[in-house]
Amino acid sequence: VQLQASGGGLVQAGGSLRLSCAASGSTFSVNAWGWYRQDPGKQRELVASISSRGTTVYADSVKGRFTISRDNAKNTVYLQMNSLKPEDTAVYYCNAVGRDFKTSNGFNVWGQGTQVTVSS
Repeated sequence: VQLQASGGGLVQAGGSLRLSCAASGSTFSVNAWGWYRQDPGKQRELVASISSRGTTVYADSVKGRFTISRDNAKNTVYLQMNSLKPEDTAVYYCNAVGRDFKTSNGFNVWGQGTQVTVSS
């Protein structure tokens, strides 16, 4: 299973961006998706996650501004980011945890990262 993230870019403070991450590969099912971000020299941190049942978790710093959603038919997860702040600047990574039905193996994979830069 491979993940392809897109949607990053440069935006002014107060603006919005929408990140997408699509999973591809053999027959599989994604149980949980996550969006993480990382600044140079800092640890990667969880931004938001969504379970197979649609249960969402958000970092306190993004609550009320970011929304995570998933489209199971498209094996895609989205992160709608509104009211962006300069401190949201980071490389954003998507993560998927699930099972490959062909091999019966579980997987935990990461996308390649997409840069989000918020100017003040």
